Amino acid sequence: MAKTNSGSLSLDGFTFQESWEEKKKRAEKIVEILMKTHPREKLLIGDPYRTLIHCIISQRMRDEVTYKVWEKLFEKYGDIETIARTPVEEMQAFLKENGVGLWKTKGEWIVKASRIILDKYGGKVPDDIHELMKLPGIGRKCANIVLAYGFGRQAIPVDTHVNRISKRLGLAPPRVQPERVEKYLRELIPREKWIYVNHAMVDHGKTICSPIRPKCEKCPLRELCPYAKGLVRAEDIR
Repeated sequence: MAKTNSGSLSLDGFTFQESWEEKKKRAEKIVEILMKTHPREKLLIGDPYRTLIHCIISQRMRDEVTYKVWEKLFEKYGDIETIARTPVEEMQAFLKENGVGLWKTKGEWIVKASRIILDKYGGKVPDDIHELMKLPGIGRKCANIVLAYGFGRQAIPVDTHVNRISKRLGLAPPRVQPERVEKYLRELIPREKWIYVNHAMVDHGKTICSPIRPKCEKCPLRELCPYAKGLVRAEDIR
């Protein structure tokens, strides 16, 4: 069984032959191209708390709707202290009125997470992934988003775009869970570039590598992409 130098990841499950060193070199080229193709002057959307609330709202929501609701929420409630004092039912009603899906659950998460941050962490969002994942509504993806976009730490949030594109590019086996995708990317990509991976792949997924009918003929990664070469098929990916 072929493994990485760390002995933690296997090359089993890929649909084409490639050594770990070849994959690593290709991954570095891919990230360089993505960063040039989809530059972003500012990575942070706000402080860690606002980033956390944004992530809770964003789950199963379109980005443009999420951002509008997020702005309205802080215009109305202002800060963590006010949000923590808000009745759960009021927050749920606010989200529902503004077209947020799963408004009942998200309203409870927002208020309860705010209270926990005040009571347990002195009003400061924890900067440890395991502590973040103890908060209501915060799974590994959201925890990494808070670390990357709230604290500016090196982290790789794996959302639907990163999951799909990583598998099309042959950087992770096509049928592994998102948590495993993150591990492959962390091994393959230099640490100092982790923070760029999510936003670059998200932008790439929205403009070129869409879920249906990706624009492979226009893609700057086509020479490096096994999906474009037919080595990874759509039906392979889960």
